[in-house]
Amino acid sequence: MYFAALLARTEDGWEASDMELDNVESLSDLIDLARSAAVDDDTVVALIEQEDAWFGVVRVDGEEDPRYFVSNASVAARSSYGSMLTKELLGSEEEDDELDELDLDGTEDGEEDAVAAYTDEDAAEAGVGGTGAEPVPAGPLGDPLLLDDLGVTNKQLMTLDGDALSEIAESLGATEVLEAVR
Repeated sequence: MYFAALLARTEDGWEASDMELDNVESLSDLIDLARSAAVDDDTVVALIEQEDAWFGVVRVDGEEDPRYFVSNASVAARSSYGSMLTKELLGSEEEDDELDELDLDGTEDGEEDAVAAYTDEDAAEAGVGGTGAEPVPAGPLGDPLLLDDLGVTNKQLMTLDGDALSEIAESLGATEVLEAVR
């Protein structure tokens, strides 16, 4: 199961909203959803978590290019929303805007546990990254500095585990608003 929320920065602090992933079929949809939550083109942070297996952060600042971070790329690559992020971060040339091959609970048909151990060899067998593409790393991937100016250092972000989204919200000063949408 996924938990996803949007944190939009305002003059008065942060506003949180539950991010409905039902209509998110591509990374573009996710970015559009984040931009629509922005107040006066200020910063929006999209947080996605799958059962403590991995978390992802997408930062959107107005019309600037979004910035991404995934805590465990090889595990995230096995889930529908995580694969969107890892493909973007790895620069996958394949267009994969549809999530038809994956169930939205993060498992493929017949698969029972998306949190199971996943190696680079498994990723190659599954075709993640495609031929000639960079293999999916077993660990963090993306921009670890994307929240640095907001109070979450790269060192903190790289070492988060467990209830990472709550720890991020605490560092941002958004614990109460995030917990209100959980």
